[in-house]
Amino acid sequence: MAQSGAHDHGAPGHMDIQEQKETFSSFIHTTVWVGGLIVQSVALLTLALAIGAGWWSGWVVFVVIGIAAGLFFKMPGVYWAVQVLCWVLLAIGGLIVPAIASAAG
Repeated sequence: MAQSGAHDHGAPGHMDIQEQKETFSSFIHTTVWVGGLIVQSVALLTLALAIGAGWWSGWVVFVVIGIAAGLFFKMPGVYWAVQVLCWVLLAIGGLIVPAIASAAG
């Protein structure tokens, strides 16, 4: 005889799955975020160091990939804040490192 109680989920097909949807959405956003940063970093380093196209061409590609991923996947505001922080830090590094290198010799 079937018991009803703590495991009673109502009629078949009507279970509340809002928490699962939110978890999956967070997982997808995190995957896109981390995957995007990996792709951005590889593109930047490839252009700047492996191909020798220069830091600024790599930086531009880094920014373009970040914007494209953010718009395509409709990323939240914290994504944009981290992207802008990365862009600014990489731009400052692109200015400081050559200045130090030329001053050193």
